[in-house]
Amino acid sequence: MSFNWEKLLSQLMQLLPAGGAVYIAYSGGLDSSVLLHAMAQLSPELEHELHAIHADHGLQADSASWGDHCERQCAALGIQLHKVHLNLRVPPGESLEAAARDARYQAFSTILGAGDVLLTAHHADDQVETVLLQLLRGAGVSGLAGMPAIKPWHQGWLARPLLPFSRQELELYARDNKLHWMEDASNQDVRFSRNLLRQRVVPQLKGRWPGLLKTVARSAGHCASAAKLVDELAATDLGTCQGANPWRLSMVELEKLSRVRQENLLRYWIKQRGLNLPNAHKIRRILSEALTAGEASHPLVKWQGAELRRYLGELYIMPPLPTPEPGWLVAWDGSHPLQLPPGLGELRVDRHSICIAESAWNTGRVQVGFRSSGLKCTPAGRDGGRSFKRLCQDMNIPAWLRPLLPLLLVDGKLAAVADYCVCKPFAERPVGAVAWRREVWMS
Repeated sequence: MSFNWEKLLSQLMQLLPAGGAVYIAYSGGLDSSVLLHAMAQLSPELEHELHAIHADHGLQADSASWGDHCERQCAALGIQLHKVHLNLRVPPGESLEAAARDARYQAFSTILGAGDVLLTAHHADDQVETVLLQLLRGAGVSGLAGMPAIKPWHQGWLARPLLPFSRQELELYARDNKLHWMEDASNQDVRFSRNLLRQRVVPQLKGRWPGLLKTVARSAGHCASAAKLVDELAATDLGTCQGANPWRLSMVELEKLSRVRQENLLRYWIKQRGLNLPNAHKIRRILSEALTAGEASHPLVKWQGAELRRYLGELYIMPPLPTPEPGWLVAWDGSHPLQLPPGLGELRVDRHSICIAESAWNTGRVQVGFRSSGLKCTPAGRDGGRSFKRLCQDMNIPAWLRPLLPLLLVDGKLAAVADYCVCKPFAERPVGAVAWRREVWMS
């Protein structure tokens, strides 16, 4: 039996959470046209406000005509259409397909509100292509699980209600209902890996194994179950290996795990922090350098969008470090929050529990900067002056964080190091009240 909207309703009842609006990612092609039409028929059965979103990548000369087509179809079905125009930029080393996909979903995320659901028209054939691509990339069980039917996404959900149905079923529905759709000529370009699979490889596989869609879906389901178990193990290990904050891991506890559990934990931890996953080579390098490096060394491993370091028995994960403009130095009277350079947060002062002498504030001689050469400090409540480097060592501040510490200067002399300490003779009280509000990973 071919696809019909009653089947879709049954699938939606299993997927859609209560409340929230439903947005259909509508390109104007066959698959999304079927989803749009079927959802329009189901609209009275659903307690969800229905919308459509069309993204114009601007990659084709006739891309505007696609938008016009989508407007006409949505108007005929009484569905509100949101159009977004993308300024597509392809980062070095990234494919055009990946860049377009990322830009599209990023644009979608700005339209959806809390609890809303984005529906995409991915179907069973797409799932086969995805699993094959992941296999060819050497993916593990998470990648071989393919696309989930529903997952949390930004403030709401991303759902794929057409995954149980083949493209052939969708095409039959489209022709039976005399739907109008656009054909993307680029889908025939076999220079793109997915198109090569779609046009040449998958048809041959279907000819030899007619049940391909169902068997691949079943295997993907097995991998999804395995991936869930692997994540549950990683969550348990993370609870044991958690460092001083969620952006750190204890090396002592990490070393107690087998190598395969170490690798699994690293992947899970990095994913939980919302950073890009490194490849298997980077994971092995992290463990090799982190576990073998001496205490005096500070290993650093970088990949796209992330950096990992080790310091005093802990691994630190973080986005790429910001870099303050050389010579950045501003006057500050403490009466209002001070915005630091991008990525470094802000400084605040509680004037009712002041740490810098009131006279210093009143004369306007307080400055904030990041330079540290030649600066010394005798921390309040302690004896003996210390260089800035020695002071940071005493407070266990990692070497990579030291150039990012906002320093309060009075007449060019070090008065406070962020919210770590206040220096004599500027402290009115042993405990300071300067608050440095920054990202957790900088703590």
